[in-house]
Amino acid sequence: MVLPQPGDVGLVAHGRRTPGLRREEVAALAHCSTDHYTHLEQARGSAPSRHVLYAVARALRLDDTEQAHLLALADDPERLPGTPSTDVPPQVRGLIDRRPFTAALVRDARSDVLAWNPLAETLLRGFFADFPRERNLLRRYFLHPDPAVRYLAAPEEDAFARQAVGALRATARRYPYDGRTRRLVAELHDGSARFRDLWTAPAPSGGRSGVKSLHHPSTGELTLNYDVLDIPDRDHQVLLFTAAPGSRTEEALRLLSGNTKGRPVSTDRPLIIQGE
Repeated sequence: MVLPQPGDVGLVAHGRRTPGLRREEVAALAHCSTDHYTHLEQARGSAPSRHVLYAVARALRLDDTEQAHLLALADDPERLPGTPSTDVPPQVRGLIDRRPFTAALVRDARSDVLAWNPLAETLLRGFFADFPRERNLLRRYFLHPDPAVRYLAAPEEDAFARQAVGALRATARRYPYDGRTRRLVAELHDGSARFRDLWTAPAPSGGRSGVKSLHHPSTGELTLNYDVLDIPDRDHQVLLFTAAPGSRTEEALRLLSGNTKGRPVSTDRPLIIQGE
């Protein structure tokens, strides 16, 4: 891990005897008090909130793997909720509904897709046509018998698989007593040699943004930019798929969005799995 230096964040390093940022500088970058950050460093006081941990990770410019490690170190199973949240707040549904030319999904810590806007349903119609149990990105990728209907079947799948397995491994650490998470891991482990290999492999950094390819039966090959937004208080992520301005894909998304007018955001009911 390479920590930022004063010059990296616009500070003067002249006269310093030791490299790196001072506590008060990290605290200012994380928008918290120096006392609070000092207590956090020394593991004193109350447990830090997810909001503070994400702010510290941004201040220290941690990559995804380093951030996940920080969160794992801070996690105390006795104070964590027993199961990942599946409740999508109204403001998040409003966020994805107000973007008619953006395909947007909400996924939980297990990679279950909980909500999606009309363009996402049109763009990924094969994904949403299946039984709700198959709206798990990992189960679909590793266990679906037809590769043609996997998650965005494209050359980028391998990077998705590595990052998603690393995220599920972190979820299993955060929620060690959650039965559904344990059963999902066991099902993937039993059903996929590829999953077994990735489960013990280091999680790659990145995965917050990039480009994915998609073949749509009506519009042909599409090149989509994607970005991932965190909803820390729910342990959810919003996936946004957009097109470069002026591109053929942008024209295709506008064409597809014309068929979605008046349709509301869809939200999955909580999945009821036998044995819950």
